[in-house]
Amino acid sequence: MLVSTALAVESNSTNQFSKCDHPQQRFVRNETPDSMKDLMYAVIATGGKQEKVETGQVLNVELLHADEGSEVSFSPILLVDDDTVMSTTDELAGSSVTARVVGEVKGEKIRGFTYKNKTNNRRRWGHRQRYTTIEITGIARG
Repeated sequence: MLVSTALAVESNSTNQFSKCDHPQQRFVRNETPDSMKDLMYAVIATGGKQEKVETGQVLNVELLHADEGSEVSFSPILLVDDDTVMSTTDELAGSSVTARVVGEVKGEKIRGFTYKNKTNNRRRWGHRQRYTTIEITGIARG
């Protein structure tokens, strides 16, 4: 009974995947699923890090020294719009990522301790990084 149920489920599924001849790769995608259609994202550089962002995403970046509610703009390193991938400076000329500053938060407390033996030299220190929370409002192609 279990085998017949599994066969019925297989026959009802759509033919989105097809078998592949290569032993390591079991299935190959025939068509793009609906969740990946109209896909647009960008990779921005801020605070010495690179972040993949989409419209409507909220993320914490290194402190920007901007007022809450103000608009900030980033120049993208990479821009993907459906099937088009733009990565050279000529292709990215004029494109931008805009974001709204939502607020400021503090990161996790980092505690450190250094000492040198036989000299009674000890030092305890701590650090708490400040981050700016931003919401991506738009990605514009150039």
